[in-house]
Amino acid sequence: MNRYPVWKYAIIVIALLVGVLYTLPNFFGEAPAVQVSSGKATVKVDNAVLQKVQAALDAAGVKPDALSLEGTSVRARFNTPDEQLKAKDVIQKSLITDPADPAYIVALNLVSRSPDWLTAIGAKPMYLGLDLRGGVHFMLQVDMAAALTKKADSYAGDLRTTMRDKNIRHGGISRDGNNVNIRVRDEATLTAARNLISDQFPDLTTTSAPDGTGFTLQATIKPEALRKVQEQALKQNIITLHNRINELGVAEPVIQQQGLDRIVVQLPGVQDTAKAKDILGRTATLEVRMVDESAEARAAEMGTGPVPFGSEKYLDRNGQSIIVQKQVTLTGENLTDAQPGFDSQTQEPTVNLTLDAKGSRIFKDVTRENVGKRMAIILFEKGKGEVVTAPVIRSEIGGGRVQISGRMTTMEANDTALLLRAGSLAAPMEIIEEYTIGPSLGADNISRGIHSVVWGMVAIAVFMCVYYLLFGVISTIALSVNVLLLLAILSMLQATLTLPGIAAMALALGVAIDSNVLINERIREELRGGASPQAAIHAGYEHAWHTILDSNVTTLIAGLALLAFGSGVVRGFAVVHCIGILTSMFSAVFFSRGLVNLWYGGRKKLKSVSIGQVWKPEGSDLRSVASRRVGD
Repeated sequence: MNRYPVWKYAIIVIALLVGVLYTLPNFFGEAPAVQVSSGKATVKVDNAVLQKVQAALDAAGVKPDALSLEGTSVRARFNTPDEQLKAKDVIQKSLITDPADPAYIVALNLVSRSPDWLTAIGAKPMYLGLDLRGGVHFMLQVDMAAALTKKADSYAGDLRTTMRDKNIRHGGISRDGNNVNIRVRDEATLTAARNLISDQFPDLTTTSAPDGTGFTLQATIKPEALRKVQEQALKQNIITLHNRINELGVAEPVIQQQGLDRIVVQLPGVQDTAKAKDILGRTATLEVRMVDESAEARAAEMGTGPVPFGSEKYLDRNGQSIIVQKQVTLTGENLTDAQPGFDSQTQEPTVNLTLDAKGSRIFKDVTRENVGKRMAIILFEKGKGEVVTAPVIRSEIGGGRVQISGRMTTMEANDTALLLRAGSLAAPMEIIEEYTIGPSLGADNISRGIHSVVWGMVAIAVFMCVYYLLFGVISTIALSVNVLLLLAILSMLQATLTLPGIAAMALALGVAIDSNVLINERIREELRGGASPQAAIHAGYEHAWHTILDSNVTTLIAGLALLAFGSGVVRGFAVVHCIGILTSMFSAVFFSRGLVNLWYGGRKKLKSVSIGQVWKPEGSDLRSVASRRVGD
């Protein structure tokens, strides 16, 4: 009756083993570290950089506990903060030759002390939120006026191009705030321009008024289109910030919208506010310009003459000078995608670009008029431009699909595509709020949170052991398993633990022990009714299960609602809360019954169970030796 088959015990053993392995990394703590990342999108962090860092540390007599290349960054781990600070200075002097234009970012960080064998099986510690790990917090204000101005400028350019294609003459197109003014001479032209805008620009509404000898047609962006522009600008800025920060390997950064025009950025583990600002400022813009092919430009490239008027000099990735025209042909706004590939004929690595409708029209015209000439793609970071590639135009290119090829390796094609996809900010931003949480304050928060959970668990354990004796001990063990599995699942999911998460963990203890109380009281009730100990145990677990399931499902629904509609710390609380409910159902019912079956299930003539005093109603003549015995 009260026996588990072997496969159920196998499930329990496997669950415990997995729980222990994936919870272990959280107990090793974190060590001070120095992280070296790319300071420019065109600079790679690879094994060569790793060797430079190693050589610099060896020369200075600084020995790291561990030094490795992880993703796109080099991380050196140390024992003490003093060694960390000394190593940072050594690495900066070795890698950064020009402080005004650093090629690398050397930042202080914290990394796990987990042994390599745990990391090898994918066992990693939970991410800690800003309130537990320390780090920097920024509130950024997006300049929506600039986004709307940029959109109005785009409409003005599109109208100019479309009216030229349709042979509609005008006396000038200019932007006035968020409006575009078109001057025409007669009513026929006014009608043609109005119909064109109505057909091809549904987001614009028009009004007209006499203007001297002609008319002025004013195109205004509709309110719903303005809201859409603002929403897209905010989303593009968030995506761009994600791309840049993720390249730095910051553990679980928080980048989320707040309100209509603000973005919250939290970087746990980053203590250097200046470096964090530098990270946020690393948003690249892309421009396509024609290379100046004049003799004066050639002389300027060789360093034997000045740069011609109307042109500028930039360096490519090899450090060679290229003279390009100041006039911008295309910007990164016209680029929708960039993917590496291979030429179908020569099988050479290529970069395949996809342009939007406006970019396609411009590119077709420019390539038709400049066959045999070079076109430079320039990436701007922090106001400084670098030529990514400067291919020769072989023929007119239409359809919005562009292929860049010529003496590129597969790795270079991949890197170039990544650079071109990096994108730019849709609107400028400024930091309106910032603060830093030090690691000592985070450690204090962790200590207080752990103490609250531990002492709460100790109080529950004492009560259960006193009130339910052996069944209370089993309930306490099940409660410990619940915490173990909860931590293991959070670690496996690489969830971010915050103070609200610790509060949810403490709440999960109460939910879990409530299930055991229901089971124990149900067993007592069966004993009071005269059932045998084995029958009481069986009936107690079977009957209590339905009540436990109903109560946990309703609580889980509330947790899922918090998860679906909450944000920030509310979602963090909900995640831990929902996982805690699921683990409590496993530990309180399945695991605890396994222990009870293991202890009592093999006894055929069981006369008593250790579940505390079983109180009987007064006047009852029911007799059950098992119900009155306290000891086993």
